[in-house]
Amino acid sequence: MSETMKQIVLASRPDGAPKPENFRLEEHPVPQPADGEVVVRVHYLSLDPYMRGRMDDAKSYAANIPVDGKMEGGSVGEIIASKAKGFEVGEFVMGGFGWATHAVASAQGLAKVDPDAAPITYSLGVLGMPGLTGWYGLTELGKPKEGETLVVAAATGPVGSMVGQIAKSKGLRTVGIAGGAAKCKMAVEHFGFDACIDHHAYDTAAELRAAIKEAAPKGIDIYFENVGGKVLEAVMPLMNQFGRIPICGMIAWYNEGGLGANAKEQGITAPKLWRTILVNFLSVNGFIISNHWNRMPDFQKEVGPMIADGSVKVQEDITEGLENAPEAFIKLLTGGNIGKAIVKVI
Repeated sequence: MSETMKQIVLASRPDGAPKPENFRLEEHPVPQPADGEVVVRVHYLSLDPYMRGRMDDAKSYAANIPVDGKMEGGSVGEIIASKAKGFEVGEFVMGGFGWATHAVASAQGLAKVDPDAAPITYSLGVLGMPGLTGWYGLTELGKPKEGETLVVAAATGPVGSMVGQIAKSKGLRTVGIAGGAAKCKMAVEHFGFDACIDHHAYDTAAELRAAIKEAAPKGIDIYFENVGGKVLEAVMPLMNQFGRIPICGMIAWYNEGGLGANAKEQGITAPKLWRTILVNFLSVNGFIISNHWNRMPDFQKEVGPMIADGSVKVQEDITEGLENAPEAFIKLLTGGNIGKAIVKVI
């Protein structure tokens, strides 16, 4: 196999928000497969907020990317060489191939993707890890009940939009929070939220809280947490007794470490959070979706038909070219994407 491949590596660890110089594009020979392995030509790669944490040298639920190591993440592509039984050249698979045009991977852990059943990009978003995150967190930890009120930030992203649409299908009032009037319009008109609040329009958590209270006059029963920051500060006093808070992320703080450099200034202190949880009998559950891959068949069985009949809508933000992945990722971390962030590699 004489082809060459390109990959993007972590050139240096970021101090705060990632910058273009933290990444480097390299070229190498395409690897050869060993027994039980396949070589994949990557068509699309996924960009997700959790990747920011992997760039730091800090203890986390998964190993960090070493300096000079390939940026990691989910991808989907076509098998171009195989020494693995049951995996044929020409088949499409999804796996952790990273930010690269090609990858060699063990067949164990790969998921076959049928390009005739749905666009292959769906395996990275609405039918993949983000969609499963939203569905599992809401249904298993949020425990939605008809007539309740749900609030979710990043409402037009792949997780938030799934949460909102599933909640709506179960008879909840759905309130989204998003950055910008265009995203809020999409949340209501495309994803079917009952209301959406532009957090950019409010300078303080108190002002944002007043807007959320107006949109959720009966209080909040489920707050799906994937942002943190000002939104969390605004939401907590509005939680109803016995409310539920599934936590899958905190993108507002990823560039600041810990609870965020300005968490105290925002009023988000541990005593205040703990007291609110205590006196309102809240259930707060953090989860990492990689611990729940076994629920993927249940998720796809329920949500697949909803996508097919149009009751669950899809929105993708696709960037052309592997070399543009760092810029697209930086944009993602500041809310510059509209929909699931994906890079088209070829």
